Amino acid sequence: MLNKTFVKVATLLCWLIASAAAAQNCENIKSGLGVNQKAQNVGREILGQSLDDIIDQGWMSFSVYSDFKPYSFRQDGKLVGVDVDLGHLIAKDIGVEARFYETSADENVDADLRNNVWKGALIGGRVSNVMMHVPYDRELGCRNEMVVLTGQYFNEEIAIAYRKDVYEEDGPTPAYFRYDKVGVENDSLSDFYLNSVGNGILASNMVRFPSVDLAMAGMAQQQVAAVVGPKGQVEHGMNDDMAIHQPPLLGLAKSSWTLGVAVRHNWRPLGYTVDDVIRAAVNDGRMAAIFAKYGLSYSPPEW
Repeated sequence: MLNKTFVKVATLLCWLIASAAAAQNCENIKSGLGVNQKAQNVGREILGQSLDDIIDQGWMSFSVYSDFKPYSFRQDGKLVGVDVDLGHLIAKDIGVEARFYETSADENVDADLRNNVWKGALIGGRVSNVMMHVPYDRELGCRNEMVVLTGQYFNEEIAIAYRKDVYEEDGPTPAYFRYDKVGVENDSLSDFYLNSVGNGILASNMVRFPSVDLAMAGMAQQQVAAVVGPKGQVEHGMNDDMAIHQPPLLGLAKSSWTLGVAVRHNWRPLGYTVDDVIRAAVNDGRMAAIFAKYGLSYSPPEW
């Protein structure tokens, strides 16, 4: 069975070149298997809702990834995280209540968009008004004509968290892991990248964990000297004995990417409104405050 956070990070290998997803020439983009399949014989509750319908009913729904610290996870039984707080912010500005559906990652992001935005899973068949934490990428947008990618809210990047007692002067680079143990999330971008360095020269010192959060816990227990992963995820698991280093990662096509939201293509007014709310939150500091609440530094998108 695929690691449930595999798609959120590992599929970056499929869409590492980020650019605008709207108003673009998609002639050179080949669709994935079944990506552009149209929804047929489905009810209105599956196809989504207009902005007016959402306001009339008094609530809107958001899809968030389950058990995905620090973005959406359970704490004392309550759903919390950056993406959850942002969902509440969006709903509040629109004037409705936020409701959340926790979803597990499918085989790729295209399948996640199909299941959560425009068609619904085979069992249940319900979609959300907005899906959080979606890569803002031209090729992804071209492949999935049933969705609109919008609402860019932050840039994520690969970082190395390390123990300061092991690296007292400078942070490590991948070359250090020829000799030191390094933690990665299994089947993640960091896993694939480090395993490819020097034709696998680092493989013997790579320790694979089910999640970045558990890798950081392993580093706190001195199982590894460093952890490589998305900066937001490693920051969330840090303590005072750790630091972060971001050296050039040779051989990695792109070490940073932009995250936004997705809505169904035929409810564009909803997408415009959500985008306006997110832009306002970025500009007035509310977005940075959400990230700071979970101990994260904030890197705004480049519009």
